Amino acid sequence: MQVVLDVALPVFAIVVAGYWGGRTVLGQESSAALSSFVYWFALPAVLFLGMARQPLADIFNLPFIGAFLGGMLLTYGLGWLIGWLIGRDGPEIQSMQALNASFSNTGYMGIPLFLAAFGPDRLLPALIGTVIMGAVMVGLAVVAMEMARSHGHGLGRALRDVGRALIRNPLILSPVAGLAWNAAGLGVPAPMVNFCQLLGAAAGPCALFAIGVFLAGRPLDLGWRQVGWMVPLKLVVQPLLTWGLILTLFPLDRFWTGSALLLAALPTGALTFVVACQYKIYIERTSQVILLSTIASVPVLSLILVIYAGQ
Repeated sequence: MQVVLDVALPVFAIVVAGYWGGRTVLGQESSAALSSFVYWFALPAVLFLGMARQPLADIFNLPFIGAFLGGMLLTYGLGWLIGWLIGRDGPEIQSMQALNASFSNTGYMGIPLFLAAFGPDRLLPALIGTVIMGAVMVGLAVVAMEMARSHGHGLGRALRDVGRALIRNPLILSPVAGLAWNAAGLGVPAPMVNFCQLLGAAAGPCALFAIGVFLAGRPLDLGWRQVGWMVPLKLVVQPLLTWGLILTLFPLDRFWTGSALLLAALPTGALTFVVACQYKIYIERTSQVILLSTIASVPVLSLILVIYAGQ
């Protein structure tokens, strides 16, 4: 329990600090500026460096990737289906609802949690999860959003728009560039390492602070009735689906099993808020899901840590 509180409480406190800053010394435009900084600069630095420095054999742990990504994609599909059944708000909002229901906070909460629970030598699962989130899940969200916005203009127009969006997306380009750098056998020079680490260290705090600033300009309504269904989908259904895949298709040892379940049970990541801001859609509801899932994740994460990190 203590290790979860040590991570979850500071995460929530940064959001509260952003809320206070938005109510006092900062304007609402600060939220958009901070989100853009995370999207275009800070998080790409984390993803590039993580892919460029890890051994390729460790990065491509296919059973772990299959279990973690498979559970996430199944949850994404369920989120889209439930959003369509209860809301019928259109494919763009359904895409954001599905992303909120399946996108784990691997970078801003998962990495600190792994450091506290397992130490720096066993951080690789959180790094792989962060790359999957940035490259696959954000890529999926971008594809869904661009396809929705190109609807009615023909398949060729839609594919062209999606291709352009993917080429310009820094959260897809940066891990691909890091992987290419790694495959070429190039060492990462110390100045580049320091640059990426300094820049990447700002990603989590800035994204969380931006959520608080955004909320400062609106009534603080947690929106349980509108977004509450996404929280159990994220915190309970996704870990159970991941566990089922481990038992049936992707057997893992104890450490990697616990890692997959822990990452699957993380609350909704702040990067979903950045994506919502980029597309100017579902922003307020996304911030509510992040807050609610962060608060509700404490008992779920505690249970997994007791089982897999307590021995």
